[in-house]
Amino acid sequence: MPKWLKISLKILGALILLFILLAVGVTVYVANNKEKVLAQVIKKLNENLDGTLTVGDIKPSFFSNFPDVSLALKNVVIRDRQFPKHHHTLLDSKDFNVSVNAGALFRGVISINYIGINNASIDLYTDSTGYSNTAVFKKGKKDSIKADANEGGSSTQLKKFSLSNVDFTINNQKSHKLFNFAVDDLNGKMTYPDTGWHANVHLNVLAKNLAFNTKRGSFIKNKQITTNLDAGFNEKTGRITVKSNDFDIGGDVFGLNTMFVTGKGDDSFAFHLTNDKLLWSRAAALLAPNIQRTLNKFNLDKPIGVKAIISGSFGGGDPYFYVTSVVNDNRLTIPGAIIDACNFNAVFTNENIKGKGFSDANSIIRLNKFKGSYSHLPFTIDTGSVTNLEVPIATGNFRSKFPVTNFNNLLGSNVARFTGGNAEMNLKYKADIVNLKLNKPVVSGTIDLSNVGINYIPRNLKLTNSSISLNFTGNDLLLKNIRLQSGQSIVRMEGQVKNFLNLYYSAPEKILISWQVTSPQLYLAEFLGFLNTAKPSGKPAKRANSDNVIEQLATVLNNAKADMHMRINELHYRKFLATNVNADLLLSEDGIRINQVSLKTAGGSLKLNGNLVQKNKVNDFIVATTISDVNVSQFFYAFDNFGLTDLTNENLKGLLSARTSTTGSITNTGDIVKHSIRGKVLINLKDGALLNFKPIKSVGKFAFPFRDLDNITLSALNGDFDLMGDKITINPMEISSSVLNMDVAGVYGLTNGTDIALDVPLRNPKNDAEITDKEELKKKRFKGIVLHIRAHEEEGKLKIGWNKNHK
Repeated sequence: MPKWLKISLKILGALILLFILLAVGVTVYVANNKEKVLAQVIKKLNENLDGTLTVGDIKPSFFSNFPDVSLALKNVVIRDRQFPKHHHTLLDSKDFNVSVNAGALFRGVISINYIGINNASIDLYTDSTGYSNTAVFKKGKKDSIKADANEGGSSTQLKKFSLSNVDFTINNQKSHKLFNFAVDDLNGKMTYPDTGWHANVHLNVLAKNLAFNTKRGSFIKNKQITTNLDAGFNEKTGRITVKSNDFDIGGDVFGLNTMFVTGKGDDSFAFHLTNDKLLWSRAAALLAPNIQRTLNKFNLDKPIGVKAIISGSFGGGDPYFYVTSVVNDNRLTIPGAIIDACNFNAVFTNENIKGKGFSDANSIIRLNKFKGSYSHLPFTIDTGSVTNLEVPIATGNFRSKFPVTNFNNLLGSNVARFTGGNAEMNLKYKADIVNLKLNKPVVSGTIDLSNVGINYIPRNLKLTNSSISLNFTGNDLLLKNIRLQSGQSIVRMEGQVKNFLNLYYSAPEKILISWQVTSPQLYLAEFLGFLNTAKPSGKPAKRANSDNVIEQLATVLNNAKADMHMRINELHYRKFLATNVNADLLLSEDGIRINQVSLKTAGGSLKLNGNLVQKNKVNDFIVATTISDVNVSQFFYAFDNFGLTDLTNENLKGLLSARTSTTGSITNTGDIVKHSIRGKVLINLKDGALLNFKPIKSVGKFAFPFRDLDNITLSALNGDFDLMGDKITINPMEISSSVLNMDVAGVYGLTNGTDIALDVPLRNPKNDAEITDKEELKKKRFKGIVLHIRAHEEEGKLKIGWNKNHK
């Protein structure tokens, strides 16, 4: 072996032996001077305490933190002077390990380089007056510490520290804060630059409670926190900074940047947390229960990027929150709806207005560049917000453009089905939020539907190539540039609804739509759906305010009234044709009120007023009409002879004027219910004629077999009829014609029950054609022999005979 190696090994062996001897010596010293050393340690630890520190026992453990001497203190208890009042022990540690400098120890000086607290509880308590049991620690000065070190005294600068199995609590009754951690493992190394101190810390704790305000509950409750921290303290600014790139909270890793400000009279804190891939449900689970309950009613399927700032004062009050989030191509679930292809930037803060405090009432959620698709309806919200979370109000700008067939997924089968066209919406809204849903929104802006095909289910009305423009202004709704086409009918409409937004939810039955309607041609049969009872095909619409937008829309459409002022060039209904039609109609849930209808038809005019009461399948009507100088043949033809079979348009000629007041029933298909008509009819026929009228011909064959009854001219005919279902009562009526004169009275049965009395003079009125004096004509009318004839039914057959009851 080389000589130099032998010498080196001897030196190394001597050093090892020296250290062993030193260790043995220290151990022996501590063992023989336990009480003295314990007293020194307690004295040293008590130098900065204003209270009591008790230690149960002390044992040396040289090799634990070699070359320092480790002292294992048992049952260490620290209490402040006010403990008898509040009963909160600051420190109660079963194992309290202290490492002291070995060389200093032989000089009788305690220099502590390491403290380890194990199997302990730490309770930092502040009562409602602001007093804290941390008052047990006296505030020392760095200069004096340095002086002590320079003079060979003790140094209180720790190089290492650790906590294991420690229950750590910060309980501030004054500011309603409660932080409680179960520390599994906390260890760190410290250095002391001129500016203060710096520490590298490993942390593994269970956050049992993190309540910035105990009245609102705890954040990250019962979450495991694992991280490596880089911490530092600057004496000049009084700031403690803590940073971490792997701050793991319950399996979610955050970036953490924290600052604590001390020595300013009101200690404050600020947390900056970031996470680029955080699931909504896991983020909600980190928050206080009152916030969780709300957030759990929402969800985002994919992870989102989140940045949060939480700052405040340990002295009291709610902390400040500022949270931003970026959502890309996500699926958002909200109460009552799912929004697909969702993208937006969100900001939440509980200080909307600076200086108004940190509270729900001063909170705001801002949404920017929101894009999504609701039930296949794509939309954007340029800017949206929810303010005052105590009484939430939502506002925003809503835009959307899509094929109207996409509406079908939303409307279902109760309101309407679209077959084509496009929709464009540009709306500003403001609404209360009740139970996390928009309630009674105030809307301004436009909704435009173009080239639309639609089947309006409650009225079974089908429209094609139609356009609608809705303009929300204030509380009013303006309906512009509306073009509706159903079959051959084309209708143009302009309308408005006063106070629409207020009535839409609170009283839809009070909504009145005022319409101005024009049409070049209208085929009434194409709108027979309005005879149907206005109920959707699904369950009946609710009258009360519904939080379902489709149910509420159906309720409004079924309950609202429409006041229609119509101007129609041509009106067609089966065989009926009218021109220059002017009508005022009031449509409501119960039926149709017809006011001041006037039109031209059959060469004359007609005026009509009435009311249609809608029922299940058959609708009742009340109608009053005035007919002036219409071609009676054309008029009867247009109305299918009013249900008469013996007297038809082929039997009539002349100009008819009439006044009617009738009631009856009409089916949903537009057919008059047989024998339902009742009322009064007064007629006047000028320049008339009866052509091949079978009842007259039947009488003529019996009384006037040699007269031509196929063409009976009537200079004037006035009639008074009472309609009673299948019976028509003919009040006494004079018929003066070219063939015969007669007085007629009785009952004409449409099915049975005919019983008519006829008084017929035998003289031929043809000879009276030259008489112009009315009085003379009246005298000669019944001159001569008069036949009294009765036409009545017996056993279902009409019999003609003498009227034996005539007086």
